[in-house]
Amino acid sequence: MGTDAGDDDHRHRTTRHPHGHGAAGDAAEVNLSARRPFAEAVWSDLAETFFPDDPFRGFGALPPAARAWGALKYFVPSLEWAPRYGLDKFKYDLLAGVTIASLAIPQGISYARLANLPPIVGLYSSFVPPLLYAVFGSSNNLAVGTVAAASLLLASIIETEVTADEDPQLYLRLFYTAAFFTGLFQTALGVFRLGLIVDFLSRSTITGFMGGTAAIIILQQLKGLLGMKHFTTKTDVVSVLLSTFRYRHEWKWQSAVLGVCFFLFLLSSKHLRKKLPKLFWVSAIAPFMVVVIGGVFAFLVKGDEHGIPIVGDLKKGLNPLSISQLTFESRHMKTAVKAGLLSGILALAEGIAVGRSLAMVKNEQIDGNKEMIAFGIMNIAGSFTSCYLTTGPFSKSAVNFHAGCKTPMSNVVMSVCIMLVLLFLAPLFKYTPLVALSAIIVVAMIGLIKVKEFCHLYKVDKFDFCICMVAFIGVVFFTMVIGLSASVGLSVIRALLYVARPTTCKLGSVAGSETFRDVKQYPHAKSIPGVLALQLGSPIYFVNAGYLRERILRWVEDEENVCKGVGHDLQYVVLDLGGVTTIDNSGVGMLREVYRSLDRREIRIALTNPRLEVTEKLMLSGYIRDVLGEEWVFLTVKDAITACRYALQVSRSKGEDEV
Repeated sequence: MGTDAGDDDHRHRTTRHPHGHGAAGDAAEVNLSARRPFAEAVWSDLAETFFPDDPFRGFGALPPAARAWGALKYFVPSLEWAPRYGLDKFKYDLLAGVTIASLAIPQGISYARLANLPPIVGLYSSFVPPLLYAVFGSSNNLAVGTVAAASLLLASIIETEVTADEDPQLYLRLFYTAAFFTGLFQTALGVFRLGLIVDFLSRSTITGFMGGTAAIIILQQLKGLLGMKHFTTKTDVVSVLLSTFRYRHEWKWQSAVLGVCFFLFLLSSKHLRKKLPKLFWVSAIAPFMVVVIGGVFAFLVKGDEHGIPIVGDLKKGLNPLSISQLTFESRHMKTAVKAGLLSGILALAEGIAVGRSLAMVKNEQIDGNKEMIAFGIMNIAGSFTSCYLTTGPFSKSAVNFHAGCKTPMSNVVMSVCIMLVLLFLAPLFKYTPLVALSAIIVVAMIGLIKVKEFCHLYKVDKFDFCICMVAFIGVVFFTMVIGLSASVGLSVIRALLYVARPTTCKLGSVAGSETFRDVKQYPHAKSIPGVLALQLGSPIYFVNAGYLRERILRWVEDEENVCKGVGHDLQYVVLDLGGVTTIDNSGVGMLREVYRSLDRREIRIALTNPRLEVTEKLMLSGYIRDVLGEEWVFLTVKDAITACRYALQVSRSKGEDEV
């Protein structure tokens, strides 16, 4: 134990040569000479980060004109399918487009009302954006339109600055400005390949957030269902319930009865779709039927005079230009940017998730970055043409999918239908009862409260369940921003904990095979006398280097106690680096410290299966060449164990000869 470290290292290397002796001599050796030029390494890392799908692979072999055309088709996906488009596909897209248009009309009016916007803005938002998505979108199944969650989120943020009652013109202008910033943000994410930002919205966060949002949206519909005129602008459940009972003198039994009838009709149509999937179209057009029937009924009985409030005047005509209404005044800029960014992230997460899930059913693929660019372009153009935020809502996209759409042309058909409504039929919807819109929203939101998913999360992963519930409770009892932020924050903390406290495990030999596995997962796996094999399963950074050092030394102490109990010493520690994707300077320093600590105990370290990035840094830092020795780096754990056992035999033989 008193031997100098350098002399002891020399003794190890001159008496134990694991490579080239006995059984270990036939083992393949780790390639320690592989090097990558710095520029190549940097480009490889950047390409893997921002271009994991390698969209331009194969372009190098093409002539310049073909490369340019290929790049243009990449950024404008419609150039890919439009030349091959024919009547055989159009008949399916026509049916799907008309079907989703019948859903877009009531949803557009309803969600605009939810955001406290003029109902006509909801129809405007279903005209221009779908046309642009058909050109730039990569999903064949996505149907573009407004969404309830984003509508309420925008309203809750903008109402902190101004309410629709105080200054309706400024309120509307802030919605247009928020849509503009949403578009800029989404386009930038797509162009610079920064879609990984959206990945911070985990599935658990989205499930909890959408469930909480659906719950408060349902409660807010009490205003429409009860025919009330006054209501709170806050979104938390306590404020909503207090407001409902504070203005109970405004309750209208006529609205309540009509609302229950519409509610039961819509629920029945959804139940019919589940029982007879081929009749999905009944459920799809049911909201439109509610609007038509409700409008006719309100017109005949003069509902606005008998406790059934109606939408009111809707002017004919296409979207007026709103570019001049965008406001960039400093006092309003913070609110517009905040609303645009938060709603933009939420819209991206929902739209891309819906597109991917539907594409998987058809064994298709969509490009998330293309989708971001498409969403961004249509929201920028929408902000110029009296539209507020749009994305790919699940309900409308699911209807589009089940209606048999073949290409994004179904969005064009829907847009044409909305155009005809705006030009000729819009005034007819003035008699639509507000209670009908509330019933449509309530039925649409019920499906977003996924109780089965909550139970599944609780069963599978308690931490994911907590993340989900933080989002749900935060939205329901506080605000949508607080709920979303708290859940994302908890998700990030969890990810940081995984990095800062990575798992390590002790490996044992599985009987009947040549593999080594975690002894906790495989209790019958046997340890090798005198050898401790550990697996490190994460990158080694400054964040976790200290923890890994302490954890490895703790493993060693525990193993030494076990070895002493059976009458032999621990002499080798094998570190399996197969799961270590990279290592920084602090990580290399940690390995040096572990080496020195174990060297003082006369315990030797062996490394197995280091990756190229790790090998490069360990060689350049001199750790392998000057400290460990190249002969102590192995391809597999089995090779390392075999070499260690051979070295133990040699050491024992020499000890017996000396005796």
